[in-house]
Amino acid sequence: MRVTTDDGVELAVDVSGEGPGLLLVHGLGGAKEDFADHVPALARDHTVATFDHRGHGESGRPADGGAYSFARLVLDTLAVVDTLGFDRFRLLGHSMGGMIARELVLRHPRRVEALVLMDTSPGPIPGWDPSLLDVAADVALTQGKEELKALLDAFSPIDTPAYLRLLDERPGYREFCEAKWAALSEVMWASLVREIARQPDRTADLAGVGCPTLVIVGEQDEPFLAPSRAMADVIPGATLVVVPDAGHSPQFENPGAWFAALTAFLAEPVPSS
Repeated sequence: MRVTTDDGVELAVDVSGEGPGLLLVHGLGGAKEDFADHVPALARDHTVATFDHRGHGESGRPADGGAYSFARLVLDTLAVVDTLGFDRFRLLGHSMGGMIARELVLRHPRRVEALVLMDTSPGPIPGWDPSLLDVAADVALTQGKEELKALLDAFSPIDTPAYLRLLDERPGYREFCEAKWAALSEVMWASLVREIARQPDRTADLAGVGCPTLVIVGEQDEPFLAPSRAMADVIPGATLVVVPDAGHSPQFENPGAWFAALTAFLAEPVPSS
């Protein structure tokens, strides 16, 4: 289905199953298909929704950099759940999607009944130099994605052993990643990577999160290990799961362990509003 936002951008949305609403939000450069392996099983107990952020996949691609921001992506996420009729819902955010989920739960706490923060951070990512990300953003805007990809390939924090193993062992996975890259907007990438680099640190604010929370991270995802521990420490009652033999995308790299942790969390009773 398509959801049209209040600024006229169409978002591509997939919905499956019946039960409590569960929204899965992908990261920068990802796609709604990042969760496709697990949607059928999750849909046995939930109404599962995934969508492509603007500038990604099958969604609209505004040409104006001002159309891309965390605040705008929070509004897009709310547009999806409102269209689906989810008053309160369970929310998983991966990487940048976790940053959007973080902002959504802080701004609209009544809407989120359970939260999963996956391979993400409460603020700027340790070790990611904003000035270098500015250079990458300029390359994206002035030279295009081919030159940007060459630059990123020279310094890629997601090239963990688990990720490289997946490229070698899973048929079609390399092509899947290439297709996601081909579909994204350079303007989107440049705009959002700058915000990722300079976002405020929200660690202290997360102490006010009142819903059940799972923080999950791959053990090889070095930039996000300390931020994940910090979030789990400050969010009241949060559970931290470090997925073995996995990097930045544990749903692909160690799917059994990732799915077991997620479904155990989702099976726990959720307090009423």
